[in-house]
Amino acid sequence: MNPEQPPQAPDDDGRDTRGTPVGRRVFLGTLALGALGVAAAPTLQRGLESFLAGASDKDPTGLTGLLPNGGGFRYYSVTSSVPKKNADTYRLTVDGLVDRPTTYTLAALKALPQTRMVQDVQCVTGWRVPDTPFEGVRLSRLLDAAGVRSSAGAVRFTCFDGAYSESLTLDQARRADVLVALRMRDEDIGHAHGGPARLYVAPMYFYKSAKWLSGITVTEDVEPGYWEERGYDIDAWVGRSNGRDDEPTS
Repeated sequence: MNPEQPPQAPDDDGRDTRGTPVGRRVFLGTLALGALGVAAAPTLQRGLESFLAGASDKDPTGLTGLLPNGGGFRYYSVTSSVPKKNADTYRLTVDGLVDRPTTYTLAALKALPQTRMVQDVQCVTGWRVPDTPFEGVRLSRLLDAAGVRSSAGAVRFTCFDGAYSESLTLDQARRADVLVALRMRDEDIGHAHGGPARLYVAPMYFYKSAKWLSGITVTEDVEPGYWEERGYDIDAWVGRSNGRDDEPTS
């Protein structure tokens, strides 16, 4: 990582970010504007986006992706590009300390009982998208089907971007509000939002909800994920970690 560039903030979503890099001062200034937009209201946010995009209907600065957009989400990726998967090529593997390792196709995941929940999405950097529907398979169902061994204490998640990872304790992973999500806002999850399947950990900051999910590995102990290795909290309960938010949603 270039030490002159701050790391991208750990959350979601919206559009492809490939393009010309921006300088450090512009990046930091834009994040400050983004925080102002969240605090001040949608009208000011639209004005900021319009200012950055200029008079054309494109974005010559490449900066509007750093602000909440398209329903309030931001796009973040820790890699320069992410391969796309579809119903034919997507696979999700459950392995590790289990008796029955399993690989699921997208069709197999869709055939399982689905759970729908509506919660606020909260980013550790300050933005929030209220009342966002997610739908998918409870992670606990996949763990039970695999037969978790008595020596297990945690679950590690890997992603087909080749870089991102996350972890939960086994108790956290078995919560009823933790999903392998296949739908978001009543549509199939698209590539930009981490599809075809992503983790959704409703009561935690959104960096725990790993996008482009490809592997669920049951382990003995929690292994720090991508952002935890860079200083973020392992237990990321909204309102109770990182000192960024005062309103718990669970």
